[in-house]
Amino acid sequence: MSDSTGPVSYRASHDSLSFWIHVTPGARHEAIGGAHGDALRIRVTAAPAGGAANRACAALLARAFETHRAWIQLDPASKGRRKRVRIQGDAPSLARRLSDLASGGSEPG
Repeated sequence: MSDSTGPVSYRASHDSLSFWIHVTPGARHEAIGGAHGDALRIRVTAAPAGGAANRACAALLARAFETHRAWIQLDPASKGRRKRVRIQGDAPSLARRLSDLASGGSEPG
């Protein structure tokens, strides 16, 4: 397992990448991009009620990382804006995409 620090820190294993996200629910537009401290900034239009914002985050992450929605796991214990995410897949490719997004690249919904 390897760790990285940069705009967004992450932990990579042979088949996944884990990192923090900072979610802004109820945003005007959906977007991913930039860093919020050591977390990836995510904006979703869904309200933070009944898990809608979490589902929207997972769907947006799946599109941004070009992977299956089922391979995106948000920590179920996370109740606030800061959440831990684990994405299954090729860790080096996922880390490169994370770096692109964290550097300010915006991914519209």
